Amino acid sequence: METEALAVAQEIDFSMWALFARATLTVKIVMIMLVIASIWSWSIIIQKLINYRKARAEAEAFDRAFWSGEPLDTLYEQIGPEPEGHSQRIFAAGMTEWRRSHKADGMLIAGAHARIDRSMDVAIAKEAEQLQSGLQVLATVGSTTPFIGLFGTVIGIMNAFVEIAEQQNTNLAVVAPGIAEALLATGLGLLAAIPAVIFYNKLSADSERLVANYEAFADEFSTILSRQLDS
Repeated sequence: METEALAVAQEIDFSMWALFARATLTVKIVMIMLVIASIWSWSIIIQKLINYRKARAEAEAFDRAFWSGEPLDTLYEQIGPEPEGHSQRIFAAGMTEWRRSHKADGMLIAGAHARIDRSMDVAIAKEAEQLQSGLQVLATVGSTTPFIGLFGTVIGIMNAFVEIAEQQNTNLAVVAPGIAEALLATGLGLLAAIPAVIFYNKLSADSERLVANYEAFADEFSTILSRQLDS
């Protein structure tokens, strides 16, 4: 009997597609959800890696231009009031408020320094929100997909036991397919969750470093404007 059961089990297709095809509707829905979540998280990961690399390159290029000794007004005229780069937008926000704080006779309106700082703080907050958008999805995928996969596994094992009871047979040919289908859901859940958690931590750290650099630049720029105000 054992030899016959093993021979029957060897004839069963255990490929992922075959396991999916044999699964019940509930388990299939769970697997589809997990695959969609994995694709979604990977699309965010790739997009953020590209965006963060571009942001670092832009910040380095702007820092070189900012500290090149070129007059700030000239630099502002070159990039315009609505530039594309993150660092450039923070600089433009400060320079725009700096220019608005001058009266017609060239004198500064009282409280100019505080308004410039607030303008750059608002610009930094907007850039931080843009950089961190989508990271919440990675956190959600990383924390929920293992449990969704486990739910699919529980349903699959329940169905396997029901099939065993109906056939009144516990040989390997009956038990193995149902258990394999059930465990596939857990595997897909882990496959979606592990990269999401790893890259969420990495991208969060990268985002925090970029925002910290923007804040440091804003402080340095504010110090330069403060010296001009005092003089």
